[in-house]
Amino acid sequence: MTSHYLLNNLSAVPLESASEAQALILNQAKKQVGFIPNMYSNMVNLPALLDTYLHGYGLFRESSDLTPAEQEVVFLAISKANNCHYCMAAHSTLAANYSGVAEDVLTAIRGGDVINDTKLAALYAMAVEVNDSRGRPDAASVRTFLQAGYTELHLLAIILAVSVKVLSNYSNHLFNTEVDDVFATYKIT
Repeated sequence: MTSHYLLNNLSAVPLESASEAQALILNQAKKQVGFIPNMYSNMVNLPALLDTYLHGYGLFRESSDLTPAEQEVVFLAISKANNCHYCMAAHSTLAANYSGVAEDVLTAIRGGDVINDTKLAALYAMAVEVNDSRGRPDAASVRTFLQAGYTELHLLAIILAVSVKVLSNYSNHLFNTEVDDVFATYKIT
């Protein structure tokens, strides 16, 4: 098995040495989050990448019509499916401390176990299926998702979440982004 490519000529961009365009977006991100995550310092090498990520992330949070806990379940499902250790740590931290995801649900997701909450299990399964099928979920799976209480608009929201996570998961793969100390409790070893 060959190892995947890691970027050799790009590195994290500290705010102090950022170009004007990079500094603008990094300062905006710092205002929103309170610090500049390592992922952002990497993504800002191409300011449009970080800008698009932040914009899509904000739109998902604002308009998905999913609860904060459901949003985290979607982000965790996609990040786990894409094997992004950085986003798993970050979204696990958000899930546990800010979004109200029950501890047993977070433990099940992180461990690859059955989620005992039927509705969240259907949401998790649909997020993984939309991601893995590249937007072609099985009709039976969609019926299960809809019967759990979700709508076709929620299906579109999952597509938005997949799009946002592709930006972050894939760039984290290329940079092998180091997990920030604030997310270290949930670092996958």
